[in-house]
Amino acid sequence: MPRIQGVDIPPNKRVHVALTYLYGIGNKISMEICAAAGIAPEIKSRDLSEDEVSRITTVIQDSYVVEGQLRRQVQQNIARLKEIACYRGIRHRRGLPVRGQNTRNNARTRKGPARTVAKKKK
Repeated sequence: MPRIQGVDIPPNKRVHVALTYLYGIGNKISMEICAAAGIAPEIKSRDLSEDEVSRITTVIQDSYVVEGQLRRQVQQNIARLKEIACYRGIRHRRGLPVRGQNTRNNARTRKGPARTVAKKKK
């Protein structure tokens, strides 16, 4: 099981799919990494030699921000929005949708499970 940037990538998947298991790498970037490292994207990741794994690692380190560093960067960006108290920061603080979604009907992912409110008695 190859290990890249501290993440075990699945051995039975193609290299370009296995690279998407790293946070911050999608299909397009994984294909670019394979091309830059000179590796065929169709081969299985278990068939990679140590040299090929090290070439992939150096390409990722030189060109892309991934895993822990990217997670930290995203958290710092959110903290900055909260600190300056802009609209997006306030939405993050309150745990509501940030990008303009409707909250009257949906948004249960952000708001959590529904809390029933008792009706007024007559």
